[in-house]
Amino acid sequence: MSLFGLFRKSLVPAAQNLSRCYSQQIQKVTLIPGDGIGPEISSSVQQIFSAAEVPVEWESVDVTPVRGRDGQTRIPDAAVESMNLNKIGLKGPLATPIGKGHMSLNLALRKEFDLYANVRPCKSLEGYKTVYDDVDLVTIRENTEGEYSGIEHEIVDGVVQSIKLITRDASMRVAEFAFDFARANNRPTVTAVHKANIMRMSDGLFLRCCREVAEQHKDIKFREMYLDTVCLNMVQDPTQFDVLVMPNLYGDILSDLCAGLVGGLGVTPSGNIGAGGVAIFESVHGTAPDIAGEDKANPTALLLSAVMMLRHMELHDHANRIENAVLTVIGERKHLTGDLGGESKCSEFTAAICEKVQS
Repeated sequence: MSLFGLFRKSLVPAAQNLSRCYSQQIQKVTLIPGDGIGPEISSSVQQIFSAAEVPVEWESVDVTPVRGRDGQTRIPDAAVESMNLNKIGLKGPLATPIGKGHMSLNLALRKEFDLYANVRPCKSLEGYKTVYDDVDLVTIRENTEGEYSGIEHEIVDGVVQSIKLITRDASMRVAEFAFDFARANNRPTVTAVHKANIMRMSDGLFLRCCREVAEQHKDIKFREMYLDTVCLNMVQDPTQFDVLVMPNLYGDILSDLCAGLVGGLGVTPSGNIGAGGVAIFESVHGTAPDIAGEDKANPTALLLSAVMMLRHMELHDHANRIENAVLTVIGERKHLTGDLGGESKCSEFTAAICEKVQS
């Protein structure tokens, strides 16, 4: 199977009204280049898309927060309007200053467009050897609430309370997505990851929703496992897992752990599926400001996220060509960036892929 062939049938099987038929007419896609190395890897993707003659027109937008009359900071209206109109976005890494009261732009985007399901495939890359072989799993993370709901306050001086919000609606929605995703992509098992033994009410509600949805999908095997047990078993033998669904914080941690099994965040794609037909695909690694502008960045994660995007847009032929070119270049090991064990520049890696898609 193709590395990201699991997305051939759609990233949104749970909501057929979100599916759209895409012709070969040029489609507009909102591009958020991001910070640090973001503009460089975004340019790499654009060059490769051009070489592959992908029928996409990029609409680049800036998501740097602006302050409104009410004193609150928010994503610029132009960026919101672009996403609402185009429905499809590709996003490079965004930086959020720590401890200075700035909003997380990634969190702001998820809330703005109700991007409720984060889909992260982790599959071993042929030609790029890691400790583990034959890893092929997908983490599905509830993306809108949990510990990341942004509900925090200081009770008294030196005592801060952060509220974990779990709702039935959000839990049912992501559970239904996970089971429909597994069925549509011929994946036999869904594992609900939780800590309901400790957080009986919050994780208990999430788990009950997963059980309820599992009863409606008898063709899919359902397992439920504690988060710590999953982490232990994952590093022992990741091949025992297939599709995993979990609340927000657990998904943030576990999806990065899984990325480490196949080579790290630099080779791991990500897609965020939202209500109303909006979907944003992204690289989930950092902005790497120490190498920004030095032509050393690895664009693989953003490029493979763009392949996910093309499959979501039903542009499978273009997705196949680009994906095959990426895997071939990585497998040949002649034009790899430093983090992949090579000495090539980002521009050289990009040129090698462009040559493959045109051959």
